[in-house]
Amino acid sequence: MGRGLADLILPPVAHDSREATAAAGLSADAWSRVQFLEAPVCDGCGAAFEFDGGAFADTRCAACLASPYAFARARAACVYDEASRGLILKFKHADQQQFAGLFARWLGRAASDLIAEADAVVPVPLHPMRLLSRRFNQAAEIARPLARHAGLDYLPDALTRERPTTTQGGKSMRGRRLNVARAFAVTEAGRRRIKGRRILLIDDVLTTGATGEACARALIDAGARAVDLAVIARVRTARELPM
Repeated sequence: MGRGLADLILPPVAHDSREATAAAGLSADAWSRVQFLEAPVCDGCGAAFEFDGGAFADTRCAACLASPYAFARARAACVYDEASRGLILKFKHADQQQFAGLFARWLGRAASDLIAEADAVVPVPLHPMRLLSRRFNQAAEIARPLARHAGLDYLPDALTRERPTTTQGGKSMRGRRLNVARAFAVTEAGRRRIKGRRILLIDDVLTTGATGEACARALIDAGARAVDLAVIARVRTARELPM
């Protein structure tokens, strides 16, 4: 009743505009433009299949069958395009942390099957210098409410970024992999808490999968039983068949 009265006096506004909404979220226009990813999707990278192949169809795309990622499975809430990019960049670079809860709810829906089997949630870390300039880790801000709502252990300090890396933007797939190679490490405390457990790794965007794969390798090498990846958005062409 108190919440309803407060909303009556001060109606919630959309995160992307000053438009009043029934509940804090996106305006109707922004919501209609986001391309959410619905089943069926590739179990390995989260890419949308064009059609449901039925009970006997492969659960993975050709690229994932030919060259699996180090992480076991991946899910994305939506396609990374002009509509979602603006929202994510507001969250990452304009200090609009009100998007964190919204994105966590998107992932709670898109990655529900991964969440159901996870033992703990780990955000992709920022290097301390990047964290100092940005003031918060966008992956951690999504992972925290997601873990709390799912009743899972939240391990923000299990994984660290040992060396600064340049932005992944504009790099080839090989360049991205080289950029993050050996950039991540598991802390001693994290090693004890991830051993033998299935980890749900959280990041904002999947482009080639290089960052998620580097983190997954570090976690698995440190004793994690398996690592799954959940992201807000993925580019359509994140995976291509290896040449």
